[in-house]
Amino acid sequence: MELRQDSIGFLMADVSRLMRQSFQKRMEGSSLTMAQARALFYVSRHEGVRQVDLAELLEVQPITLARLIDHLQAEGLVERRTDLADRRAYQIYLTDKAGPYLSIIDEVALGIRKDILKGLDKEQVDTLLFALHKIRENLSSR
Repeated sequence: MELRQDSIGFLMADVSRLMRQSFQKRMEGSSLTMAQARALFYVSRHEGVRQVDLAELLEVQPITLARLIDHLQAEGLVERRTDLADRRAYQIYLTDKAGPYLSIIDEVALGIRKDILKGLDKEQVDTLLFALHKIRENLSSR
C-alpha cells in the first residue's frame, strides 16, 4: 500500500514547493520578486502575449497581473502595446532592459536544476523528463 507522503501528487507538490523556496532564496538581493520573475520568464517564452492570457498562464487574477505589469513597466522591463485585433486588450513585450534580469533568472534556474539532479545519471534524468512530459500531456488532454 502506498503511503500518502509517497503519492505522486504529494511528491510533485512538495518538490515544486521546495524548488520555489530555493528560487526565492537564490533571488534574495535581486530587485525582482518571485511573481515578477515568473511574469518575465513567461513573457520571454510568449512574447506579445495578451495580458489576459498571461494572467491565465500564471494562474493569477487579471487585476493582480495588471498591478504586476504596472510595476515591471515602471521599471522599464516590459511594455504594453495595444492589441490590433482588439483595441481593449494589451499585448506584453520585453524591453532590452529585461535581458540582464532574464540572464539572472536563467542562472538561478540552472543552479537549481544542477542541485535537484545531483546523483542522477543521464539515463535517469532522461527517464524523469520523459515521465514528466507524459504526465503533463496526459493531464493537458483532459
